[in-house]
Amino acid sequence: MTRSLYWADSYVEKKRTAKEAIAMIRPGKRVYIGSASGEPQELVRALSAAAVGISGLEIVRLMSRETTSLSEIADKTRDHSLNIRTIYLGSADTEGIARYMRFITPINMSEVPGLFLSRKMPIHVALVQVSPPDDFGWMSLGVSVDVTLAAAQSADLVIAQVNPRMPRTMGQSFIHVNNVHVLVEHEEPILSVNLRKRSGPADWIGKHIARFVDDGSTLQIGLDAASQATVKALADKNDLGFHSQYITDDVMHLYAAGVINNRKKGLNDGKLVASCAIGSQNLYEFLHDNPGVDFRPSDYVNDPFVISQHNRMISMNVAHTMDLTGQTAAEASEHTFFAGVSGIPDFVRGAKRSRGGKSILMLYSTSRDGKRSNIVPALNGPAVVVPRGDVHYVVTEYGAVNLSGKSLQERVLAMIGIAHPDHREWLFDAAKEARLIGRERRLGEATRGIYPIHLEEAVRRDGEEITIRPSKPVDERRIQEHYYSLDKKDVQLRFFHDKISFDRSDVETRSQIDYIKDLTLVAVVGEFGFGKVVGVGEYLLLVDVNVAEVAFSISKEYQGKGLGKLFIRKLARAARDNGISGLVAYTSPSNRAMIALFKTLPYKVKTSFDGDSLMLKCRFDELADGPA
Repeated sequence: MTRSLYWADSYVEKKRTAKEAIAMIRPGKRVYIGSASGEPQELVRALSAAAVGISGLEIVRLMSRETTSLSEIADKTRDHSLNIRTIYLGSADTEGIARYMRFITPINMSEVPGLFLSRKMPIHVALVQVSPPDDFGWMSLGVSVDVTLAAAQSADLVIAQVNPRMPRTMGQSFIHVNNVHVLVEHEEPILSVNLRKRSGPADWIGKHIARFVDDGSTLQIGLDAASQATVKALADKNDLGFHSQYITDDVMHLYAAGVINNRKKGLNDGKLVASCAIGSQNLYEFLHDNPGVDFRPSDYVNDPFVISQHNRMISMNVAHTMDLTGQTAAEASEHTFFAGVSGIPDFVRGAKRSRGGKSILMLYSTSRDGKRSNIVPALNGPAVVVPRGDVHYVVTEYGAVNLSGKSLQERVLAMIGIAHPDHREWLFDAAKEARLIGRERRLGEATRGIYPIHLEEAVRRDGEEITIRPSKPVDERRIQEHYYSLDKKDVQLRFFHDKISFDRSDVETRSQIDYIKDLTLVAVVGEFGFGKVVGVGEYLLLVDVNVAEVAFSISKEYQGKGLGKLFIRKLARAARDNGISGLVAYTSPSNRAMIALFKTLPYKVKTSFDGDSLMLKCRFDELADGPA
């Protein structure tokens, strides 16, 4: 029986130059290259230099940075020297992505490690990058554990670039010297990413999303400028957790500020959990020997069952294109860093199953030049990454909607409501043509409306949260249900006669609005997208006199809670900001509540009676004599 060498002696015997190491790769083998920022650059350069003399290699990569373009070599040699199998296409220009589309292998990230370990896709050679060994011979895969650990564990030949600049990350990131066949010492900077600047639309998307993230939520965040803006918008939150495929600089900053502390995750409490890091050298220094960060492989981090065990799991990812029914493509665009199936479906499904969880898809409403809508009538070209049945929340710079449980017609109205105003009319016409909505439907002034998020306000009454917000096209049915629920007396006060039918024409004008000449506010209780409308306040501009007529209705069980006062003050403020001169209301002389409500405004109120109804009127340039 022979005794194995002490690991330090073995380390010395295994040392080779990069050229010598690559020369050990035989033709026809499948070679895995470490992913993203963990790419072993020296080994890839040596492989590229030797590629002309090698035939039949298949390169397996996950989100390659293409520091040395093996794709270009494969293209030039017509795949003779190299064939590429890209599981997750890395950052590249869209033209390059289109040229190398044939190399993409669509598969959910959580399934990839099992593909390697089961030998269904045997890895013959693994080129990885590691930190120097510790006193016990353990080297860390550092910023790239994801599927790299499984590749190293299953490969016939493991060649490791030992780089002193690779951070030693904690968790399941380690590989022992005895389990590596060849070691190439080469120091160079770990690949870093200068994140693209956030745009105005990205900031608006972040503001919309921030209101869906409750204190104590656990976050998964994709890689994109919109994701960065969202992270920035979370700076006022408390006790957030983190379980995501990638750690970025923005996540590090939230952790340093105490916003992310991982105390209430419900799983792996106290730990930032990820499988990869992409960012600056400062981020990599933060990760080095940090016991608060736990790196795990993708078959754990991206497992929908694991994801679902977190408290209030919030999945936030960027889509490229969506159709009016919710079908989602997530290929690369000029706005995004990366493309491919990636881990989006895993997190979408896992987050929806979490206690209080939400899946959020972020979408820029148009291409960067504004000429092309990213919301389209139907997805005919791009591959569907998230099917419409899995789509939950969708957010653009123009608002947010919840598509879960919605009919196709409701989805169409919702998606058009958050599309760019320049593209809403043709989307509406296309939906009619496709019979996704009735031919009698009309969009009216809603084609130009931009959702005024600043008018949203959440208040608590008797321990229940009530949200006051502008109405949206998707609210149509809920407003209709509200009118049907009103008492007979309240119907008479609101509509001036006994009314027992509230058809679409009564409701459409209150949900298809432009938010300037016509504005409807709703009071909603319950989950976003499934809430019940318990109050409606509205104004409609009388153009000839530049005064807005207001009207209100509040469900009986919510009367006396101050909702009417909130409505009229918000309507007055919005009307004034929109250049309207004042408000007018017509009511019954017996409607003391309406009269008292109007007089809460800080303006002079004039009244007149025409024999049928009482008119209440105020102008914004005429302040009341005393405090309201």
